[in-house]
Amino acid sequence: MEEGKRQKQVAAVIAEDMNDIFRRLNLNMINGGMVSISSVKVTPDLLEARIYVSMYQVQDENAALKKIENQAWEIKKELASRVKHQLRRIPVLKFYLDDTLDHVFKMEELFKQINEEKKPPAPEGE
Repeated sequence: MEEGKRQKQVAAVIAEDMNDIFRRLNLNMINGGMVSISSVKVTPDLLEARIYVSMYQVQDENAALKKIENQAWEIKKELASRVKHQLRRIPVLKFYLDDTLDHVFKMEELFKQINEEKKPPAPEGE
């Protein structure tokens, strides 16, 4: 099912504010790595926001996600103060690890391997 206009609007507002909240709460740098909000998906009833978190050079991604989840109440409180005039109810925040970058790097490696296999062998004696 395709997202409605209101879902997209609410997701965009939440994503923008979440990035700012992460910077303010120092959650954009965890364990020497960078953390950012890659996307936000909101359910059709606008009661749940699925926040996809992208991590770059974070040693333990699960521990970093746990740290974010432990501060979920504080994050939601901050978000509520920012969007209280735009939303009737503040959605439940659920955090998910976005592994899209991992898939991109794996695909690039596979393409490199394929290109290496396609190259003709170097002529001997040169």
